[in-house]
Amino acid sequence: MTYCATTSIICIARKSVTTIIIIKKFRRDDILTGELKDLKQSFIKRLEKLDRKRFKTDNIISVELAKQVSALSKEVNRQIGLLIDRQNEVQYVIVGDNRSIFIPELKRFRLVPGKLRGLRLVHTHLYGEPINDDDITDLAMLRLDSLTAIYVDEAGLPKSMDTIYLLPPNIENKTYDYLDEKDVYNQNINFLEFIRELEKEIEDKTAALFQVSSGNNAILAGVFKSKTEAKMALEELKELARSAGLNVLDTVYQIRNKVDPKYLLGVGKLKDLAIKAYQIGADYIIFDNNLQPSQAKEISKIVELKIMDRTQLILDIFAKRAHTDEGKLKVELAQLKYIMPRLSVKDDSLSRLTGGIGGRGPGETKLEIDRRRIKDRIAFLNRKLKQISKVRYTQRKRRLQREIPTVSIVGYTNAGKTTLINSLTNSSIYADNLMFATLDTSSKRLRFPEEKEIIITDTVGFIRDLPEDLKDAFKSTLDELYDADLFLHVVDISNPEFRKQIESVNKILEELNLIDVEQILVFNKIDLLDEESLKELKNEFPKAIFISAINRKTFNELLNRIFYILFRQKVKNGSS
Repeated sequence: MTYCATTSIICIARKSVTTIIIIKKFRRDDILTGELKDLKQSFIKRLEKLDRKRFKTDNIISVELAKQVSALSKEVNRQIGLLIDRQNEVQYVIVGDNRSIFIPELKRFRLVPGKLRGLRLVHTHLYGEPINDDDITDLAMLRLDSLTAIYVDEAGLPKSMDTIYLLPPNIENKTYDYLDEKDVYNQNINFLEFIRELEKEIEDKTAALFQVSSGNNAILAGVFKSKTEAKMALEELKELARSAGLNVLDTVYQIRNKVDPKYLLGVGKLKDLAIKAYQIGADYIIFDNNLQPSQAKEISKIVELKIMDRTQLILDIFAKRAHTDEGKLKVELAQLKYIMPRLSVKDDSLSRLTGGIGGRGPGETKLEIDRRRIKDRIAFLNRKLKQISKVRYTQRKRRLQREIPTVSIVGYTNAGKTTLINSLTNSSIYADNLMFATLDTSSKRLRFPEEKEIIITDTVGFIRDLPEDLKDAFKSTLDELYDADLFLHVVDISNPEFRKQIESVNKILEELNLIDVEQILVFNKIDLLDEESLKELKNEFPKAIFISAINRKTFNELLNRIFYILFRQKVKNGSS
């Protein structure tokens, strides 16, 4: 077998037969990009020769290459840009108009949070115009190693140059600075060594200032109508992120009456958010507002990080917390319903909405299947859940026939409901200081004097603006509430927004037509309040019970109230 390098032909001799195999040369088709439509083929070939350029100098660009790109730029009266890697090899040649260039999507050079891209942009300026806001935005958004403008003179030669680079996080919030390197023909800085030291400094300062963890760092964002609403919503989103195992680095919000239909945030604010996320080493951007599929698509064109909305974050927590077969089926159903409308978006946005946190759980293996199979799977899950619901109904029916009163603990997520049922019944149901720490319904017996007993049931925590898909998926859990004779409405009194949380729970109960069920308002976590604040709240809510779920000594009044309502009050009402 012989190989001809110049013709890319392999000749294989077998006895008297010679077989010729023509091998297609490997070619990076996207290396030449931009405004190519009106260019002559001979000029395009000269541009293509630039992609083979690789220089040995440690400078920003070799003098020879600077002269070549300047001459070509002047000849065609358009800006020309080169994206050069750290091996000094030209990876992209970009042709623009006479005032700007458009940088293509850099798929071959993945952006790693907290690091630089590994590419530097060198491009021509034909009219002596300085580095502008668009250049600075490109530098920051794409996390380029540097951005250089070569100023071309009338003869088509490089006259001088300016170079900007990104700064590590700093107290002045300054994004970039200029290199002291103006002379194309006499460059003094060892650029590659400078970039390696800069990237190390960026990593060290980012880790020190923002306590960046490996792969699970998030920046939170949203659009709100007021600062008060923004503060409350982002605090809750921060707790949700913490429950999902994310390290929240910062929060960003925009006050406006309506969300932007294309980008959710205004495009300028979105770019600022992306730049900040890159600068502080975020892996995720999580929006408090629910993203429409079209918005996810447009945002993914600007932001190269993983994006997630509030619904997906809650789904992720549910996937993490569901342990029973029923819980896992409900999570998968909700995930598939969430994914379904997004499958029609043919771009990277779905992949940015998945993977790692936000993509785990029983539904994660279903992302690549087609719409028909998803519909079939949804129908199958609905049938399975109906069967489980029938079993639950039979169990509840038996309890009702035995006339055992049922008490359901309801309340906002992380109010201490599971801790309370554990303390009341000496149980060991999993509980944690996290939102949605428990999802699966738990029922326990609680015995009273006089041979009386009740069934006390823990339910999934409520939350404001619970997504409709989650309401449907967890309907069988909420069905337990319809059999309750009494609700214990548990409230985290240490939360500054507890009044709004009470309103949210009552709103959900009203939507479920359960607002008329008798309830005891139980203020939990009194151990976290001072005596003066507790006294004021007791005056404000005279009918409420005040407890600490971790201190059984505070339960006497609660147990007496439950016993009175379920037994003595019923007897009185019956005799009257």
